[in-house]
Amino acid sequence: MDLCNINEIKALLARNGFRFSKSMGQNFLIQAWVPEDIAAASGAGPGTGVLEVGPGIGPLTRQLARRADKVVSVELDRALLPILKETLADCPNAEIVPGDILKTDIPALVGEKFAGLTAVACANLPYNITTPAITALIEAGCFASITVMIQREVARRICARPGTGDYGAFSVFCQYHTDPELLFDVPPDCFIPAPKVTSSVLRMVPRKPPEEVDDPEHFFRVVRAAFAQRRKTLVNGLYAAFGQQLTKEQLANILTGCGLPADVRGERLGIPEFAGISRKIRQTQG
Repeated sequence: MDLCNINEIKALLARNGFRFSKSMGQNFLIQAWVPEDIAAASGAGPGTGVLEVGPGIGPLTRQLARRADKVVSVELDRALLPILKETLADCPNAEIVPGDILKTDIPALVGEKFAGLTAVACANLPYNITTPAITALIEAGCFASITVMIQREVARRICARPGTGDYGAFSVFCQYHTDPELLFDVPPDCFIPAPKVTSSVLRMVPRKPPEEVDDPEHFFRVVRAAFAQRRKTLVNGLYAAFGQQLTKEQLANILTGCGLPADVRGERLGIPEFAGISRKIRQTQG
């Protein structure tokens, strides 16, 4: 069965009485090159176990199973389970786990399913869970790489550099934990139903935490404050978060003490600058 042939897909879905769920953000691939290229970029190969999120009817799952020793796919929609049983019948190394990835103990699942294997994550993520799903995969801390297809605007945000319009707190979070790389775009006409936006495939390779960050929790508190009100200066954002302990004058002095203009905006700063501000705030607080 060709899982990217639109006629075969429609026949498969009709045979199983399946209807697309808008609330689950379901869009199935109808161009074979897409799952092939995603799987090729995922790092799946001998000695690897792949955690997939949202397999749909299984076109990416099949490609991953051809490369990896084992594939475990977490699927929320139970209406897809009998379909996947049929489409993956000839993939003995692929296992479907019913469940919600956002409620899954990912490290425990990886430890149970991929003993002795290098774990990678790969997914055509539903648009409605993009940010929390990526956050969960990163925070699991158990993948050699994370390769996902997501909305192009989110992919660009993840890879954005300081001083650009796409740059924000999620950019800093992803770049703190990983080295993200935008691989290729996937137009809407590659899906059924066609989404209203272009998708992009993104690979994130975990990195060691930046050495200049000595208190991650406080660092990210500073980052969140910097982007909470993008149109305001960084001093005002910091004051909203730390105003009970520090005055605006003290916060302005902290910025100038870090070699920054007192009226700088957070969107212009990178990880080293935020790390320096975090240290200075803690020192000033005593």
